[in-house]
Amino acid sequence: METTTEQTDQQRSAEQRRRELLEAADRVVLRDGPGASMNAIAAEAGITKPILYRHFGDKGGLYAALAKRHTDALLGSLRAALDAPAERRERVEQTLDTYLAAIEARPQVYRFLMHPSDAVTTPGEQGFDVGLHSAPVLRRMGEELAQVIEERVDLGPGSAQLARVWGHGIVGMMHAAGDWWLGERPCPRAELVSSLADLLWGRLAAAGNRIGGPGF
Repeated sequence: METTTEQTDQQRSAEQRRRELLEAADRVVLRDGPGASMNAIAAEAGITKPILYRHFGDKGGLYAALAKRHTDALLGSLRAALDAPAERRERVEQTLDTYLAAIEARPQVYRFLMHPSDAVTTPGEQGFDVGLHSAPVLRRMGEELAQVIEERVDLGPGSAQLARVWGHGIVGMMHAAGDWWLGERPCPRAELVSSLADLLWGRLAAAGNRIGGPGF
């Protein structure tokens, strides 16, 4: 019978192995974007594809793990921008710029997460359903931003629902505008940031801080 210490060691070993496999997957995604295949990821990790399936179940399971990994990192950066010691307008611009800088810095990762249906799949290997996999990423970001807004901004009656409307609306705007901008590059990033901030600024400028909240 395994001891608690042995079980803990095995769990840590499995978690470490999972991190290593995700890092290998990241390297392939950086190289291949939406075309990243389970075969290529297994080869990069120095394992067989059945072992990769054992850890993640299927390609969708691996995608979900990578999406959580990158969404966690992006949300951490966005929270830091929202907590920066700056005036509200500057903080809004810094938050928008943080998102756009992230997708600009790693466009292949962004395309893998948001446009997996662009992939040319390996014969016999199922591709991604873009709506099934990417929509939860955007929904999570919307809920996180809604929580920040509700905690910091006084929106009056119905504030909880309005905060969710704003949170999901702002994330949708950032995603749609960023996707268009990344594909066409019609203007410098700073110009896009300023234009989007202008669009958001009217009600944000007028709303007061929530009493007892951290301020915004």
